[in-house]
Amino acid sequence: MQTRSTDIYDVVIAGAGPVGLFLACELRLAGFSVLVLEQAQDPHSALKQLPFGLRGLSIPTTEALHRRGLLDEILAAQRAKSGAIKSAAHWMQQPRKPAGHFAGIQFYQDDVDAAQWPWRLPTPADAGVAVEMDTLETVLAARASSLGADIRRGLGVSAVAASDDDVTVKAADETFRGRWLVGCDGGRSTVRKICGFDFAGTDPEFTGYSIEVALSDPEKLSPGRNYTPAGMYTYAQPGTIAMVDFDGGAFHRSAPITLDHVQEVLRRVSCTDVTVTALRLASTWTDRARQASTYRKGRVLLAGDAAHTHSPLGGQGLNLGLGDAMNLGWKLAATVRGHAPPDLLDTYAHERHPVGAQILDWSRAQVAIMRPTPSSRALHAIIRDLVATRDGATYFACRVRGAALRYDLGGSHPLVGGSVPEFELSDGTTVGERLRKAKGLLLDFDARAPLQTLALRWSDRIAYVAAEPRDRLGLSALLVRPDGFVAWASDGASDDDEALQAASRWFGEPIALG
Repeated sequence: MQTRSTDIYDVVIAGAGPVGLFLACELRLAGFSVLVLEQAQDPHSALKQLPFGLRGLSIPTTEALHRRGLLDEILAAQRAKSGAIKSAAHWMQQPRKPAGHFAGIQFYQDDVDAAQWPWRLPTPADAGVAVEMDTLETVLAARASSLGADIRRGLGVSAVAASDDDVTVKAADETFRGRWLVGCDGGRSTVRKICGFDFAGTDPEFTGYSIEVALSDPEKLSPGRNYTPAGMYTYAQPGTIAMVDFDGGAFHRSAPITLDHVQEVLRRVSCTDVTVTALRLASTWTDRARQASTYRKGRVLLAGDAAHTHSPLGGQGLNLGLGDAMNLGWKLAATVRGHAPPDLLDTYAHERHPVGAQILDWSRAQVAIMRPTPSSRALHAIIRDLVATRDGATYFACRVRGAALRYDLGGSHPLVGGSVPEFELSDGTTVGERLRKAKGLLLDFDARAPLQTLALRWSDRIAYVAAEPRDRLGLSALLVRPDGFVAWASDGASDDDEALQAASRWFGEPIALG
């Protein structure tokens, strides 16, 4: 066995999906050595390029990508594929602009009253964005590599040994060492299993299928999402189909997916005698909903689907995982550097675990109205009526798009714990652009000397910005964490003691001056 025990990385990441790659970018921005180990040899899976492989990005996700200068790159890369997507995805051809769906019940942008979402200013992250997984991973991998991350494919983690000081990881015939290990290796996470994290939750009710087929009689299927007495299917011409078979998840990864099996399930679920003549691509999934009770054991952490898994309904899993990476990255970087407050890394799970639990319940609620039963169909009709109202559409859009995401950080101001508004400053920059280096920000709209002095005490971790914004929303000053969430805010005479406490809470001990 080839061993590299003399080399030690600051952080080893298992998994080169979007979560692992985004986390690698965050850690490299802080200047730490990062090794990413990925089991798959080829990052380009044909299944990721199915139209149903499109993932809608939530507001917190697009904000995070914008704040790291990645959003424009991703939009440009996806735009290059937009022609093919538009011809295949029926939902992108609707006359009204969709704002999302709940169990397939569509709500529309013109029904959403975004004025009900407080403390928001226009931002490039506002536009609804849907990307292919392949596009997202390509852009993130390129950025991680350009920043100096070491990405190795064909090396899936097979063994882990953690001590108080470091973690030894075996992958294929090589052994690597890191000061920290983060498992971003998916719902069947090897890191989670080896390291003994529990993974409690609910078992699946169905097997879901994403398939690309040729049909001899496509007219027998109705375009769009269809509920039947036997299940549900969504048909996007010329042959892209998603379907749900309420079999308790029995077929998921239990046998090869054959043309005969797909035809059998499609006929049963669609209640037609449609004929499949060719099976080009196929994958299965379920509504299993499980979550680790803790996201950290010593020097091993979990993020993304390794920490929580649920059905892909609504595309919430990707957003949840990228949110984990954004929250964890700067905290782990501060811990590696040695200036983090003692419990900073523990706040990762304290903040992200409740968000994950809420998404799992959101997924379960969708399954409840998808079941092929009279009671579920009745509930479905009621939810459909609710979604068609302005308040209903606004509520569902807020939940699906993550507009109300807020961490319980304490503090006396209602903006504390929420995402910083996209202030446009008098020098022509925006807050999002000011966060590109993953440092904290002290925004001082009144240019007060005491706040400038405070910022100087953390000048290696906090950038001081004294500028008048185009719209200050009644605020006078804010302290913003590297992930873009507000740690302290003031709308009048600044409480300098509270600002000092927030800086110490999130950025550790100040540097010695003089």
